[in-house]
Amino acid sequence: MASQTSGEINPRKVLLFSGHMIDSPTRKEPRFPADKEPIAAKAIADLLDQIAEPGDLAICGGACGGDLLFAEAALARQLTLAIYLPFDEKKFLAESVDFAGADWRARYFAAKSQASFHIASEELGPLKADENPFERNNVWMLQVATGHGADKVDFICLWNGSGGDGPGGTQHLMQEVQKKGGRTHWLDTRQLWS
Repeated sequence: MASQTSGEINPRKVLLFSGHMIDSPTRKEPRFPADKEPIAAKAIADLLDQIAEPGDLAICGGACGGDLLFAEAALARQLTLAIYLPFDEKKFLAESVDFAGADWRARYFAAKSQASFHIASEELGPLKADENPFERNNVWMLQVATGHGADKVDFICLWNGSGGDGPGGTQHLMQEVQKKGGRTHWLDTRQLWS
């Protein structure tokens, strides 16, 4: 599908997502264990059934876990999907998809094939010395979302409420959304996993 700019579509609602990746096999403190995937998928699907309609715009990253579960649920409900990566696809796959196995890689490419696809390093140019690629990607996705009208944005996060493993995680995007006063739907993994 061709890349779409914000001027080409006028969605009723924009659903912006951020959430945890599936835990790496080497992760010391569990955050999103692989066996919790069905619980997360159901929580995301149930929320979209409540707030989304076909034709709404869904914006997310492409990481294994929350991003791809959201992308799959959005596509299943005929939402228009846009995937945003912080840097080149080869590096992204190595860092954010491939460690979880070939199934997630196949799911990534299946979602990508039905989405508009955006890479920050190509569309925004090289990182400045003081920029973090994940924070820049979060701000970019939020700018695209609010570009359709801040009142249209619903932010959905699959999150445990803690800081991330580095800059630019779900907590960062939650803080950015809150600054703009957007509606937030927090799927709290501490409750979902219990």
